Amino acid sequence: MPLSGDLFERVANAPAVPTGLPLVMLLTGFTDAGSAVSGLIDHLRETTDPQPLVVFDNDVLLDYRARRPIIVFEQDHLTQFRPSRLELSLAHDALGQPFLLLAGYEPDFAWNAFTAAVLELATEFEVSSVSWVHAIAMPVPHTRPIGTTVSGNRAELIAAQSIWRPRTQVPATAGHLLEFRFVERGDRVAGFVLLVPHYLAETENPDAVIAAADRLMSATGLVLTMDAVHADREAFVKKVDDQVVASDELSQMLTTLEHRYDAYMAGYDPTDTDRTDAGGFSERDLPSADELAAELERYLASRPPGEDDRHGLG
Repeated sequence: MPLSGDLFERVANAPAVPTGLPLVMLLTGFTDAGSAVSGLIDHLRETTDPQPLVVFDNDVLLDYRARRPIIVFEQDHLTQFRPSRLELSLAHDALGQPFLLLAGYEPDFAWNAFTAAVLELATEFEVSSVSWVHAIAMPVPHTRPIGTTVSGNRAELIAAQSIWRPRTQVPATAGHLLEFRFVERGDRVAGFVLLVPHYLAETENPDAVIAAADRLMSATGLVLTMDAVHADREAFVKKVDDQVVASDELSQMLTTLEHRYDAYMAGYDPTDTDRTDAGGFSERDLPSADELAAELERYLASRPPGEDDRHGLG
């Protein structure tokens, strides 16, 4: 197993890092419904001026055959190689407040060594808190706010924001392992699972990106500029609503989801820490994934050629 110090390279002439900053972790990979994490990474790289402190080694952590880097081909020659990035950076929010940002791909290999490396870096920089987000698909309507399951040891955040508290076993991510180890040693940790509408899980959903940013701001006190994402949201919601209106099956599905969501929330008690059922989030009586896919394909096939489908359901 590689040593934790073998996994990364420190950036020459990196900026000085104040102690006591919050650490925000955004790792893409196994679960990223609505492109919540990848979308927020792209947005923060554009708006928070992240200055890399540490660059993790792709050759040690990444399975290139599973997640191939991009090469640009220009007619008869190659012009650019774009490797995946996993970096720890010093970033600044809209008010100039500094924070540490661990962002990029979820490692395929050496999870224990990677986790040890991140914990060592967090100790070196004396981080004040650790917050991370990922997103899963759930049978919930896009016409209601995106809900959250909160984990970690921040009782105030769990009480205020965690609307679904299951007892279950799930496939772990590197983020889970990091949270487990940080909590184990006593750091202040909040993990947010966004419950993204299942029929929008494969789209670039601005609502999911906005929800991810909102949860991180609530945990850290940071102020993130989200104007560009809010602007994208208006066009996205209109396209989704147009597709639902055009399909009786999708309209019926949405109505069913809304009734179940509202019934669940009407009976939701934030002080009931023993509530573990999925309540209104049951898949029962919903169209199957194949039926939805067929219906969406029929709708998209009927649209005028050349119409932008980037934010569509297909």
